[in-house]
Amino acid sequence: MPAAEVLEWLRSEPDLDELVAAYPEHWRRVERDIGEVLARDDPEAVKAYLAQLANPPAVLPGRSRSKAQRIAEEIRRQMALQALRQAVLAASNGHRTGRVRFGLVNGYVAQKLLFRRGLERRPASALAFRIVWPLLRQRRLLMPLVQPKGIYCFYTSALIRRLAAMIGGRLCLEIAAGDGTLSRFLAAAGIPVIPTDDHSWHSRISYSPDVLPEDARTALRSHPAPVVICSWPPPGNTFEKHVFTTATVELYIVITTRDESSAGDWDAYRRQDTFTMTEDPDLSRLVLPPEINPTVLIFKRRAGVAR
Repeated sequence: MPAAEVLEWLRSEPDLDELVAAYPEHWRRVERDIGEVLARDDPEAVKAYLAQLANPPAVLPGRSRSKAQRIAEEIRRQMALQALRQAVLAASNGHRTGRVRFGLVNGYVAQKLLFRRGLERRPASALAFRIVWPLLRQRRLLMPLVQPKGIYCFYTSALIRRLAAMIGGRLCLEIAAGDGTLSRFLAAAGIPVIPTDDHSWHSRISYSPDVLPEDARTALRSHPAPVVICSWPPPGNTFEKHVFTTATVELYIVITTRDESSAGDWDAYRRQDTFTMTEDPDLSRLVLPPEINPTVLIFKRRAGVAR
């Protein structure tokens, strides 16, 4: 769309869903920014951020921006302003804590769909999700609200069954396991699994006692397993490359996003030559919500490759 048409469209103040549909890459950046604000759990910080969005500062003297940059900034500004306004309205639903959260109806439905209690995730029903999720008006707020607590995606019961069938009876090591949710689901499906994490997010995540306090390199040495799994590895991390050089690994499963700047060491995925890499579209559709653009990558050791 020509710049003049984009500006005219923005002047009409399109709603958040329209903005996200047109510019998903800008929304991913806005999600991260909002997540950082919400992580402070401070209503005054949210109000200050809203005031900044509502009254953007003038361009400083001697500083110039291209028209494309100005348009991109305005798109992100409108996205953030609308999203946070919705969140602030949701916060006025009678909760005394003052925390930004879903409204009562949206929160109740999301809780039943995705959580067992509090922020403890449950295996979701893919069918129920497909029916109910589009009806939630505040669905765009879910991930910015939970990401500061180390929740980057949700798993369907169908995904867990498919992963369990793929792993079979083999020992599975989970690296960067966070609160251990994925390992808990796999263990309930009968998979022998060892969850590990370096516990570097101890100030934000409630780690299960089952999650061993080990960084990925240590875990790969300490627990030789034919199957390794990792969900939402940090972007550009330094540990995934060691999975591909660990002789005991036959299968590596990565649950991540197609947005390469948000998760995973994509350089390591492409540089390694001891494993085949395929995306499983059926498994990818079983990771929720679809707005995070999820993908499941399957790495299998090539036949005849020396270990």
